[in-house]
This record gives sequence, C-alpha cells and structure tokens, in this order.
Amino acid sequence: MDNYERLINDPLFWNAMKVTLYYVLLNIGFQTIIAIFLAVLMQRLTNSTFLRGVALMPYFIANVVVALVWYFMMDYQTGIVNVAFDWIGLDKIAFFGESAWAIPTVAFINVWRHMGYTALLVFAGLQTINQSVYEAADIDGAGEGRKFFNITLPLLRPVLAMVMVVTVIGSFQIFDTVSVTTQGGPINATRVINYYIWDLAFGQLDFGYASALAIVLFVILMIVSLVQMKLMRADESDEL
Repeated sequence: MDNYERLINDPLFWNAMKVTLYYVLLNIGFQTIIAIFLAVLMQRLTNSTFLRGVALMPYFIANVVVALVWYFMMDYQTGIVNVAFDWIGLDKIAFFGESAWAIPTVAFINVWRHMGYTALLVFAGLQTINQSVYEAADIDGAGEGRKFFNITLPLLRPVLAMVMVVTVIGSFQIFDTVSVTTQGGPINATRVINYYIWDLAFGQLDFGYASALAIVLFVILMIVSLVQMKLMRADESDEL
C-alpha cells in the first residue's frame, strides 16, 4: 500500500498522466476524423483493393521503424521537412526538441501509421449499412452532408464504439515512438505513463512501484472502456 500512497504524492506520475491524456486526445481526435473521411471516400469513389492495401500499408511497418524514419525526416538540421521549410523561407522547427511540438509530433507519427487500419475498420462498418436507406434519402432530396450526419454516423455507432475503445486503449499504450525519438524529453514533455513505468522498472529497478502504476493504468483503461461503451450505446443500433 505504500506504493499507492507514494503514487498520490508523485508529481512525475501526475505529469505522465497529463501528458498521456493530451496525446490520447490528439491521437484519437485526428485519427478518427481522418479515418472516417478516408472510409467514406473509399466507399463512394473507388472499389480498388489496391488502394485499400496502400492505405493499410503503414500499419504493417513496425512502430520502431516508423518512428526512426520520421525522426530522421524531422531532424532540425538535416531532416527533409526542415530543409523544405528553409527552402521556402519558413523557420525551422525543432519537432522533437521543443515542448510545445514534441507530443503533437509523436501523435502525428502514430496517426499516420494507424489511420489506414482504422479507416478499414470503419469501411467494414459502412458495408453493413443497407443501401436502400441512402436511396430513400436521395428520393427525399437529402444532400451528402445530411445523409452523412443523419444516416451514416448514427448507423455506424456500434462500429465506431468498438473502434474508439480499441484506439483509446492503443493510445494509452504509446511507448515505442517516445522511446525511439524523445526518451521522455524535453523536460518530461513526452514522458507518457507507459514510458514512466518502463523507466521505473528497468531504468531505476523499482519494480514494486512500477507494478503499482501498471495496475492503476489497467484499472483506468477498464473504466474508460466501460464508460465509452455505455455512452456510445455500443450494443444498440439505429437501423430499423
């Protein structure tokens, strides 16, 4: 119990939770919006299996490889991104060296890797919607925007609930990208909870306290998942 008492008074733990929540909000927000957009485009504009494979390809690349590639591309001195900024007259950005940019950059890398996989999950949900519903909406003169918000999103709710639970749990597990690119810096700006647990266990050999944090993280994820499922009514469908 001393470990849990220590947790309450540990500023690094609360900072790690704050950083993790910031990352989760960025990652989930952008990944979900982009994935839904890509899924709708794939359904409406093309039936190409090749394009679906291209969208999924980043997901099959190991996290460490993806992180290394983007780390070199976003390097302040020689990275192609900052070289391009310099060429067009913009100031270079220390993507991994500035506190304000570090977590958004990590979130961008993981959104790029996972958005194709998430889009295909949403696309699979779109395939289950009865097309007669859209045909009836066309007869009533509904536009694309109205069909999307009044038909597509409500009927996708069970699928989106599953996608949200999976992506939120995955976001809380962020470790590889941080370990490869920032090692928790600058000044703990990217010290997410998983990296903090790892550092305690294998960097400081404080296995007892690290285990207590791991149990707390498990409980948090279980509660968050149950709340998500309840709020999104995952077991219900609006389809008649």
